[in-house]
Order: sequence, then structure tokens, then C-alpha cells
Amino acid sequence: MKRLTRNVAFVALCGAAVAAGGIALGTTPSEAGTELRAMTWEGYTDPSVIEVFTEKTGCTLVPTYIGSNDEITAKMAAGGGGYDLISPAVDNAQLMAGMGVLEPLDPARLKHFDEIYASFRDHPGVQSDGNIWSMPMAWGSIPLMYRTDKFETPPTSAAVLFDPQYEGKIGIQNVKTSMYLTARLMYGADFDVYDMTDEQLDAVKQKMIEQKPLVRKYWSSAGELVELYANGEVWVSETWGGYQVSQLKEMGIPVAEVLPDEKADGWQDVWNIVKGSENIDCAYEWINFISGPDGQCGMVRVAGYSAANPVAVQDCLTDEVKRDLHLDDLDYAEGLDFWKLPPRIGKYVETWNAILAAE
Repeated sequence: MKRLTRNVAFVALCGAAVAAGGIALGTTPSEAGTELRAMTWEGYTDPSVIEVFTEKTGCTLVPTYIGSNDEITAKMAAGGGGYDLISPAVDNAQLMAGMGVLEPLDPARLKHFDEIYASFRDHPGVQSDGNIWSMPMAWGSIPLMYRTDKFETPPTSAAVLFDPQYEGKIGIQNVKTSMYLTARLMYGADFDVYDMTDEQLDAVKQKMIEQKPLVRKYWSSAGELVELYANGEVWVSETWGGYQVSQLKEMGIPVAEVLPDEKADGWQDVWNIVKGSENIDCAYEWINFISGPDGQCGMVRVAGYSAANPVAVQDCLTDEVKRDLHLDDLDYAEGLDFWKLPPRIGKYVETWNAILAAE
């Protein structure tokens, strides 16, 4: 119930902010000058990467790590917390652009924007209303992952997550986006999961409530899912493409990934400058660094995700790594359903919370 209360309050706060046309950020910005404060995911600001950034620019960066996109958005809605930079998923950036808490990026100050995949640049969380809000940084898929020793025939459909023969061995990610794969299973691979009617959302809710007895765990972190597989508690689930499967293989756990017939979600993480940052020059230094060769190669090396700037990683990655990360296969990225902001985000969160709360 704690999660239910938190999400409902979060949506109400963000809705009020959007209706008001913006939010006045807090009065506790980091010290103006060369020190940047960033709210980000672990792996995007590794000390080895920050060290190179500081050597090249004279700016420093102090990261605060988060465990969900809701943390970033709620912090921004509450006043910003004195951060200069954030790295949310692109659909959350789309929401925060509407909240008025992001600094529009000056195209003249962006060194690598035109090298980013065109479809990424065109996402409404990156560009909208004549402004550039975000610098794309990393991307990946949300495929199915399964224990190869438990399946004689590899699963190819999301229907496996609803198969009674795997009762108690199914893992579902504890985020509202888990509804999207269910919706495509019900309505077709090309169904617009971001603009569902009340009736369609209710149908998805009912199907996922019926699924609950089959689910071993609604997982929240990469480590949690890895542990569930390692302990033999989960045999099939959604996953963060390439990340958990590589960790499990290193542990000797036989797993594999597959893009479901219904089409997999795609995610993009971006960097944004927080409105009101007093360290704007160093903030642009970071945006250009992390989207260029040093930052993109460092991110791939540490986090293992696909780079948003294929030009930047041409000389630092082997052909094998480029193939594994699908950087030589634009059709792979184009075939994903990249997250967007549902116009009725509050209804979506309400539906997801109802699924979690159902007995």
C-alpha cells in the first residue's frame, strides 16, 4: 500500500504542476562554478568516466544514484533539490518538459546532437514545441528472458507469461510499463499502447489480475531479478536487454533473450539540464562529453548498454560488441516500441496500482 499511496500522490502533484504551466524550482542550487550535482542511474557516472571529464574540462560531477524514474520526476516536481543534471528515461523527460522544470538546450552549444540516431532525436521527449529538451545517451530493449534448461522449445510470445504450467516461476517488472506487453498481446503488435481507452485499460487490468497467481515476484531492480533466476525461483520474465542475461551467464546460469512476437518495449535514457542551474557552462560541458566519444565509450564499457551516438563509438568497440549491442542493425532499434508519455498518465498509474493492490 505504501507504493500505491506514493504513486497516486506523485501523479496528483505532477498533474497540478502541468496545469499551472510550470513549477518554481527550489532555492538550494549547488554552488555556482565548476561542481555539478547529478541525479542519475548507477553506471552512467562511473568514477573512471568522471575523472576523464574533469581532466578535459576542469568541471567536477557529484552523482546521486536513484532506483526508479519516479524518484527523478517526483524530486523535480518537489522543487529540484539543487540538481544541475538528471538522466531519466525519455518518456519521463517528456513529462518534465511539460512541467517546466527542464532547461531548453541551445542547439548552437550541442556538439554531437546531429550524430544521434534520427529516430531518437525525433522523440517528443527529446524535441517538442520547437525546443530541444534532452540529449539521448543510451538505449536498449525489454525482451523476454528464460532459463534455457527449463524450455524444450524457446518461447516466442508474451503468452508464456500467462501460461499456467509456469505458475510460480514467472517474474514481472514492478512498473506501469509492464502493461504495454500485455496490451500488445491482447490487441496486436502494432497497437498504440500509449493511448488506451478506459475500456482497454480495464481489460488489461483484468488480464493481469488473472495472471497474479502465476507470478513469483514483481521485481524492481536488476539485482533482484538476477537473484531470482540464480535461486531457481524464476524461469521466465521480462528483462533489461543484455544486462541481466550477461550477469547470469557469468554466474553459469543458462539463460537467453528473445524479442516476443508482440514486439518488445524499447527504452532510451537521456540527459537534461535542470531549469535554474547556476552551473550552466559546466552542464553543457557534461552534455557534450557524455554524448561524445569519451562519454559514450565509457558508458558502454561500464554499463553495457547501446550507445545513442553510433559515430562516437566506432573506434572504441569491436565488431563483435557492436553486433551484440545492435549498433550495426538499425532495423533492430526501429522494430522496438520505444516508451512515450501516455496523454493520460494518471489513469495508467491508477490502473497499474489497482493491479498491484488486487488480491
